[in-house]
Amino acid sequence: MTRGTAPGAGGPESVADLRPLRVDDAALVAEATQFNVNWTGEERVTPADIASDPALAHYTALRPDRGDFGVVAELGGCPVGVVWLLFLDAADPGYGYVADGVPELSVCVWPGYRGRGLGTRLVEAALAAARDRGLERVSLSVEAGNPARRLYADMGFVDAEGATSETMVIRLLK
Repeated sequence: MTRGTAPGAGGPESVADLRPLRVDDAALVAEATQFNVNWTGEERVTPADIASDPALAHYTALRPDRGDFGVVAELGGCPVGVVWLLFLDAADPGYGYVADGVPELSVCVWPGYRGRGLGTRLVEAALAAARDRGLERVSLSVEAGNPARRLYADMGFVDAEGATSETMVIRLLK
């Protein structure tokens, strides 16, 4: 089975294995970034565009030294989804930047595996890991019209006060 090909009816999506995202998963994160920007199905960016645009390229660089982390979902050893949190700062902010020390979450489930709860499972795993690290908030950016916005709202993300309408945040510690 290759990425982008759905398993048969009643497929094993609920038994996807989760593993930590590794620095050597750079190609996976780059591919996920391209899927995320091209969420409409229209090719708005290519891999070359992402690599040459600093505003997008920083989403493909996992840096554990600044606290970045994530989770990969695999079926039969094949990645079918990924979530990652980056600690981008005011000097190099992401689209969902709200403050230094607040990581920005990105999540991608490959076509053919969407709509089956895998995105929710990935985000839940990432938020649990963020809580375990003592993080108070997590932010993200999602364009108007993107169906993922409903998922984020259902999980407790709200529009970030004082940020663009595409930025959402969740408070983890009460």
